[in-house]
Amino acid sequence: MTSENHAPVSVIGLGSMGSALAQAFLDAGHPTTVWNRSPGKADKLLASGATRAATVAEAVSAGDLIVICVLDYQAMREIVGSAGDALDGRVIVNLTSGTPEEARETATWAAGRGVRYLDGAIMAVPDMIGGADTLIFYGGSKAVCAAHASVLTAIAGGGAYLGEDAGLPSLYDVALLGLMWTTWAGLLHSLALVGAGGVPASAFLPYAQAWFEHVIGPEIPVIAGQVDQGVYPDADSALGMQAIAIEHLLDASRAQQVDAGLPQFLKDRTEQAIRRGHAGDGFGSLFEVLRRPSGECPERAEVCRN
Repeated sequence: MTSENHAPVSVIGLGSMGSALAQAFLDAGHPTTVWNRSPGKADKLLASGATRAATVAEAVSAGDLIVICVLDYQAMREIVGSAGDALDGRVIVNLTSGTPEEARETATWAAGRGVRYLDGAIMAVPDMIGGADTLIFYGGSKAVCAAHASVLTAIAGGGAYLGEDAGLPSLYDVALLGLMWTTWAGLLHSLALVGAGGVPASAFLPYAQAWFEHVIGPEIPVIAGQVDQGVYPDADSALGMQAIAIEHLLDASRAQQVDAGLPQFLKDRTEQAIRRGHAGDGFGSLFEVLRRPSGECPERAEVCRN
């Protein structure tokens, strides 16, 4: 009899991420069965002690917990659905990337087949899988997540359960990626701006790092609190004044022949917020424009502000 500490796991999908997941389970001592459309991708894992399943049904039948990471949700449903009755009563942890809507639809699809379902979003690259600080978001049945939490720590010590809504992991995923990309884009625009003036990125770097540490970082919880409260105090820098500074950024970008798309975006949204009556509010009031571009309350919003 296998103890919970070494419960069997099946991994379906052996791309770079799926292979890393399977290896992490093996490293943690879990008997691991693997399946992939191209069987050859399992060879390295077999050398580490994995068992190759000839069919999806065989992989699903090898243990109670099935972890899948494939191209998209459609592929996931096609692959898993081919297991037929073998699915009944199994637990599927779907770590395939997609949208919140796809995750919710797949949770309903799984429930109709007698599957206990968790959706997840991996906030890491393959080399980080198995790390103590690696983060994976989970959403779906709280009881299922709790029952398999100790096994799932093999792939991510920083697993976070977000709630019964299976769409939340994907939502957090795209939101954090959006934060990353827009932050990087802002940094690259800044480097392009000073670079056009003959300043090397390395010379500007210490000031950019200090700006993040002492100005931008501390404001994150402040702005988040303002958003939750729907109140945006100006903190001695009202949006009307910010609009003037943004105009300077736009003019400087054009003068330096740097792409002015980002400052133009800021200028347009700032002016929109001012037209809505936020001239005396702080920069956080741009949330109202981003959340409601048309000025109307979105259908899914719990609270309509202003």
